[in-house]
Amino acid sequence: MRKIKTAAALLLVFCMCFALSACGSSADHTQAENADNATIESTQTQADTKESAETTVQSTTEATTETEESIQPKQEDTESETDVLVVVFSATGTTKGVAEKIAAIENADLYEIVAAEPYSDEDLNYNDNNSRTSKEQNDASVRPGIASESIDITKYSKIYIGYPIWWGQEPRIMDTFVESYNFGDIIMIPFCTSGSSGIGKSGSTLADLSGNGNWIEGKRFDGGVSEDALREWINGL
Repeated sequence: MRKIKTAAALLLVFCMCFALSACGSSADHTQAENADNATIESTQTQADTKESAETTVQSTTEATTETEESIQPKQEDTESETDVLVVVFSATGTTKGVAEKIAAIENADLYEIVAAEPYSDEDLNYNDNNSRTSKEQNDASVRPGIASESIDITKYSKIYIGYPIWWGQEPRIMDTFVESYNFGDIIMIPFCTSGSSGIGKSGSTLADLSGNGNWIEGKRFDGGVSEDALREWINGL
């Protein structure tokens, strides 16, 4: 009887060990299966994330390209086709304002004569006999330097040439300019600004100094001359 009980006990122990072993194996299998599934899901997620990132980058690139194309200025021929030039020297900006109006009316190029040594207010003091401009205007041989780059005038058939009147004459820097170019048969049209003085002989003086060009009679304007008045003058040339 005791042997039967012992055998039963051993059988029970064996069954419990077998059951535990089976459970452990099942748990290990489940863990391995879960790990495999997690790896597969992680790999799929990474792939999806990469694909999403690539799509985002592509979309961003396409959007940027479209934006750049939309703001990219169209290539146009920026070369001037006009055959009219407006040349101006303006120490205070008054004559330049008139020159810009003429250039707008004529759809012309604008070239500004810039003094190598700019004129200060003291230089322009006509009440001072020792001021720079007083000395320059009293000496017809003076030729002030020009800082502006030279310009190719060969493509122009008409040139307006503007300046202020200083002491009843053209500024000496205008003499420097006209002696520096060969105007050939270009139509030369002088104009000036002043407080009260007329254009005087300044136009004919420039014509004589240049020795070329087809110079016509010029005109004096107030600094505030209207575009309508300028257009009427231009149409009557």
